[in-house]
Amino acid sequence: MPIDTTPSTVATNALQALPFSSLIGGPLDAAIKAQAMAAKTSWEFIQQVGLNEDKATGKKEAVNVTFYYNKNGQMTKLIVPLLTIVPIPYIAIDEVQINFKANISASSSSVSETSSSESTEAGGSAKASFGYGPFSVSAEFKANYSSKKDSKASEESKYSVEYTMDVQVHAGQSDMPAGLATVLNILQSSITDANSKGTFTFSPANPQVDAATLAKDGKFAVNITANIKDSNGLVLAGEKVTFTPETGKNITFDPVTEQTTDDNGNVTFSVKGVLTSADAYDEAVGFTLADAKQGLSASGVLSFIGQLPTT
Repeated sequence: MPIDTTPSTVATNALQALPFSSLIGGPLDAAIKAQAMAAKTSWEFIQQVGLNEDKATGKKEAVNVTFYYNKNGQMTKLIVPLLTIVPIPYIAIDEVQINFKANISASSSSVSETSSSESTEAGGSAKASFGYGPFSVSAEFKANYSSKKDSKASEESKYSVEYTMDVQVHAGQSDMPAGLATVLNILQSSITDANSKGTFTFSPANPQVDAATLAKDGKFAVNITANIKDSNGLVLAGEKVTFTPETGKNITFDPVTEQTTDDNGNVTFSVKGVLTSADAYDEAVGFTLADAKQGLSASGVLSFIGQLPTT
């Protein structure tokens, strides 16, 4: 009997018919779409939680969280961008494992059976005797004939296809993209503390007039720079600031013109005057810087050190 190649052909065709592109490409496509959804979720979180938008101008600003605490006896406000203190959901799929197993079985069987039997039987009977007297033999003959032939043939074929697929996806909190990390670093550097009423500072902290800056005729000039910030720690530009010195017994100040802060909240005064007596040295004269609009002010002392130069 020739070898039946039908099972092999059936198994090969069944294996070739499996949709490998869908079996492998489907989970990968789903992983890519899930990664896109995760990125969109991160963006929506930043938009909805970390930023405020001005409906009129469309301008977006970082949401700040304000804390108040006592600093050197003064109530101080700490301003922190919200995005720097809450975790930003940034989930990334870093591994996809696809395990596929196919089990294909095919079989064919055939059975052929032939049986036959023969028997011969005479169509009649005969009886005969031979001999005479006491010596005689008798015999009887009977013959039958029959013929029988049986045959049986059967054929059976079957096949089955079974496959299983396991997909394992691993995702976790990934490192921030470089751009987002840079933004967060900038926001972190913007964390600042501010006086709850605003701040008014000036430099140098202890302005002085000495022999090196004093003319022989007793005239002097010293620059004092001030900086103004509001209660949120933001510099105030365009503020009108006045400089008012106290009256010294032997010191005369030239009139000091009102100045306007620049874009960085700074303003510089050139304080000029003349010493009318050598006794003015080793004298301290107070002054006040004030911003009437914000109600902020700062006070300092201008010191005269040394001796009045002689002509």
